[in-house]
Amino acid sequence: MAEGILGLGQGQAASLNSDMLEKLKAVDRKATVEPIEKKLEKFESEKKVISDVTTKVNELFDAVKVFSLNQSTGTNAFQQKSANVSGDGVVFDSDDLSALKTGSMRVQVTQLAQKDVWQSNPISGSKTDTVNAGIITINGTNIDTSTMSYTKLTEEINKISGVQASLVDSSDGKFRLAIKSTETGTANKINFDSSSGKISDGAAKLFGSTQKDEWQTAINVSGNQTVDAGKITINGKEIETNGKTFDALITEINTSNIGVKASLVGSDGNFKLSIQSTETGADKKIDFKVSGGSISAGALALFGNSDKSELDNSLNVVEAKDNTNNVLKAQDMQLKADGVDYSSSSNTITIDGLKITATKETGDSTINIENDTTTLSAQMKNFADKFNELRATIENEIYSADASVDNKGALRDMLATIKNELFGTGSGDKSIFSFGFSLDEKSGDILFNQKDFEASIKNGTADLEALFAGTPDKKGIATSMDEAISISGVTKNLLDYEINMLEREERLKKDKEAAETTLDNRYSLMAQQFASYGVMINQMESSFSGLKMLILQSQASR
Repeated sequence: MAEGILGLGQGQAASLNSDMLEKLKAVDRKATVEPIEKKLEKFESEKKVISDVTTKVNELFDAVKVFSLNQSTGTNAFQQKSANVSGDGVVFDSDDLSALKTGSMRVQVTQLAQKDVWQSNPISGSKTDTVNAGIITINGTNIDTSTMSYTKLTEEINKISGVQASLVDSSDGKFRLAIKSTETGTANKINFDSSSGKISDGAAKLFGSTQKDEWQTAINVSGNQTVDAGKITINGKEIETNGKTFDALITEINTSNIGVKASLVGSDGNFKLSIQSTETGADKKIDFKVSGGSISAGALALFGNSDKSELDNSLNVVEAKDNTNNVLKAQDMQLKADGVDYSSSSNTITIDGLKITATKETGDSTINIENDTTTLSAQMKNFADKFNELRATIENEIYSADASVDNKGALRDMLATIKNELFGTGSGDKSIFSFGFSLDEKSGDILFNQKDFEASIKNGTADLEALFAGTPDKKGIATSMDEAISISGVTKNLLDYEINMLEREERLKKDKEAAETTLDNRYSLMAQQFASYGVMINQMESSFSGLKMLILQSQASR
């Protein structure tokens, strides 16, 4: 600000006071600085208008993007699908429901996947007692229990991948050792066999054992000896023995894939024919019956009693049995989907992109995949609403006498760009007015009638999709609007406008600063000049006062 304004001389110089300079400066400021300030004040309202327009453009972009071919992720509104399941037994999921084919799938669950779970008989005493059951082999890992407590054994088992062990208390004060596979499915069945192929001693003592079924002939035979026992039926497979050697019979049995293994067992040249089930358990017992239910002649000849009237149970040297300590047997999930058999080690399987989880054995369900148009009406109405809001925001500004924007033409061009795309026909021959839209000629709004819209798509949405989405060769109105609004179109124009606006504001701020500096300098100089004038006037007044005194003295002496 000007300095020296308050430093004027006294006397006649008092008339040249600071108030007069301030008034002069205020008049000068009103003509030079205030016009710039008014322009700067207008920028705040212009910024708000551009911000509002940008918001409305972004909202319209979001509303129209759902119909566009240009989807960065997912699919557009015309490719949405819905799915539901009737019946029980399965639930379903999909990473991309829209990618599934429409139709139905019947799913019948016959078996759920299970973990393999074993528990010991009740154990008395303390968990710190020594197990002393020898070596237990679990999935190929040997653990010597000779000097190990039950607690320590549990810790060691839990170090083995794929199994989990715990000590389970019972109400009578005893406890059990429980071991289970961490995953379901037969592939995760716990294996207690030692390297010899037989169940390890520790497992047999703690959990008992299941047994395979094995039959041996009463008489010794040799490999090149002819069998000549007639036809033998094994697990439904009929095999002719007449004219075959035992070696040939063994080969045929072992290549028939009927759940048994044949061999000659013995030593020192004394061999017997052995037929053994390949798996343990009572349900794996070897069946020698023919289709009519009677024992096959070949089985009676080889394994029958003295008069060959029935099987000799003494020749069933090892009888198949279950292990009751295997409280839950590992098994795979099995189901039929539209008649096709599927199995999985877990209860979840993916079929044709649909992730199906079985929840109930004997469950029978139907999964239906349908095109979903339930949200189209709401999306179309939102599209119309957002266009109307943008139109009103722009037109209210450009037709206002108090408009804040510096370049109305820029906003007018942006709206015209969007309108040009909106009223096109896309890749078809219809416009939005064929699908429940109408134009309010008075306001310029796009009106949406849900009832008319739903009637127009009653027979499908192909024409609507052609209009809005279009094809890569001929884009629909939504695809074109999407591209017209995006970063290379209206959005870029708004950014350019905002940059220009900020540059204009910055120039005006500098103009204001320069005008104020010029004004301050001018009145600072005037104040200094007026101060020097005051000194001169004071000197003149002082000289005149001395002269006046001399004149008065001269007159008095007469």
